[in-house]
Amino acid sequence: MFGEAIEKASQFTHPVIISTRTFNKTVNCACGAFIVLNNEGWIMTVAHLWQSSQQMLNDKKEIDEYKEQADKIEQNTSLKGNIKKNKIRKLKTNPNWITNHSFWWGGNLHRLINVKIFHEADLAIGKLEPFDPSWIKTYPIIKNPDEMKIGTFLCKLGYPFHTINATYDEEKDSFQLASDALPLPRFPIEGIYTRDNIVNFSDSGKTVKFLETSSPGLRGQSGGPIFDKDGSVWAIQSHTRHLPLGFSPKIKISGKETEENQFINIGLGVHAEIIIPFLESNGIKFQRST
Repeated sequence: MFGEAIEKASQFTHPVIISTRTFNKTVNCACGAFIVLNNEGWIMTVAHLWQSSQQMLNDKKEIDEYKEQADKIEQNTSLKGNIKKNKIRKLKTNPNWITNHSFWWGGNLHRLINVKIFHEADLAIGKLEPFDPSWIKTYPIIKNPDEMKIGTFLCKLGYPFHTINATYDEEKDSFQLASDALPLPRFPIEGIYTRDNIVNFSDSGKTVKFLETSSPGLRGQSGGPIFDKDGSVWAIQSHTRHLPLGFSPKIKISGKETEENQFINIGLGVHAEIIIPFLESNGIKFQRST
């Protein structure tokens, strides 16, 4: 059913790799997806991909405080070398402080500018630079919300089940992806449009609508499209919820009886009813179903 639609969605769906290095020199990579909206290079994805970037900014304050204290100890001429080392060693540090951060937007030359984020909706847009319009053969069509019916069979697309390794080059001050990191294989998963999920944010007074599907969004699919058999985009995958089924069968593990709580994993995507006005209010050109 989704063969041609997946082929179409693959033209405008691409991976974003988020690389981080922590205070203890550990390098980690995570992955999401984004949709290229038009021939000007504007893209759409989810806002939570920036969490590690924001965390790095928060960590920088603590790292700067640590470095300031360490410098004062180093510059204290009344202290001997071993005493200095012991004092510095006793300073509070966090091995998980993020010291370096990088986005890889589907290509080595791309960077993202003019980023605009709708935090409550977990929605973000930005413009790739430089951008070659010939890179994308087909651009997405956003589904008219008035035509969206509960019970419709939909599909998600992204980049789960793939390990991405990287190193950090001190001399070049940049991350280097492992030779087997690319290309990232796409993985689709189907699900029925089950319900709308309305969230009210009392702090901002904003109301956001999410589209719920009967299947989970997988890691690596965040920011990727939720689309129908024609390839029209109904939502972009945001997060997964685990709803308790209300029964807990007993099983034996290593001879001991225990209860296993049962859940259904459902996916939530940013609804087209939220996407369309956000794009329009920011003057972003896109195609919409008629």
